[in-house]
Amino acid sequence: MNTPPPTSVPAVVLVNLGTPDAPTPKAVRRYLAEFLHDYRVVALTRWLWCPILHFVILPFRSPRVAKLYAGVWMDGGSPLAVHTARLTEAVQREMPEARVVHAMRYGNPSLRTVLEQLRDAGHPQVQVLPLYPQYSTTTTASVGDIVDAVFGTDGRARMRADYHVDPAWVDAVAASIRAHWDVHGRGERLLFSFHGIPQRLADAGDPYPQQCRAGCDAIVRALGLREDEAMLTFQSRFGREPWLQPYTDETLKALGQNGVRTIDVVCPGFAVDCLETLEEIALQNAEIFHEHGGQALRYIPCLNDAPDHAQALAALVRRDLAERS
Repeated sequence: MNTPPPTSVPAVVLVNLGTPDAPTPKAVRRYLAEFLHDYRVVALTRWLWCPILHFVILPFRSPRVAKLYAGVWMDGGSPLAVHTARLTEAVQREMPEARVVHAMRYGNPSLRTVLEQLRDAGHPQVQVLPLYPQYSTTTTASVGDIVDAVFGTDGRARMRADYHVDPAWVDAVAASIRAHWDVHGRGERLLFSFHGIPQRLADAGDPYPQQCRAGCDAIVRALGLREDEAMLTFQSRFGREPWLQPYTDETLKALGQNGVRTIDVVCPGFAVDCLETLEEIALQNAEIFHEHGGQALRYIPCLNDAPDHAQALAALVRRDLAERS
């Protein structure tokens, strides 16, 4: 955590999903175990789920995932850890009137530990901003569970639910796409790829798919594109049950087979680059596209610590704090 200024200032916590501490099977297993033990992520009864998790999934999945992390690991940690820390520093520069720190829902720095430290330090306000532009019960709500567990009825802590159509954020994403086109030219299609969730959660009322569509539409309008010039898809499905569709990989296969040769892919559901963008999209899905007739998949990086990203998030937090004062 950053060196704390006087506790009379508000505290801001940027929360990301999490990451292993190292690209090793042991570290990945520890991280996945925490992640997949969350009822928000897997709702099965523990007597059924725990044997499957510990004796089937973790022993086989951890070594394979560790190799994927090793392929994108950076000096200083995983891409998600490095970029989240840099984004936090950028937001702190935009908000000298507050103490800005970051935490991970799973892994380190632990969200529970960070919140407990801020609570005990006596900050008059603690504003929590999950770095998930779109709300989901699988992500945002899980952060809220920890906030409630640490602060209880203490009214100092508040959490923002989403920012999927915030104008400054939309403009920042659109600007990043334009900047990429200025350097690389435009592909034949612009594909938006969001992390998926099981279809049954959407059927039960999770607003995530509607918020993905609304955010995608807002970015398309900011770019001045026609609706048919962009596509929305969902990636990272796991298991056999249906997830949100259309699937990113299947869409890329069809596009390649139908004669599309160049495609640009952007992932605005991720605040910073991570395994799912740098390995799954930029490597795995690029290979899938090429194998089915495509020539070039150009991945457009996440906003990461871009100045307009930090400014957009700082403005969000300032508004939230002002509404409480």
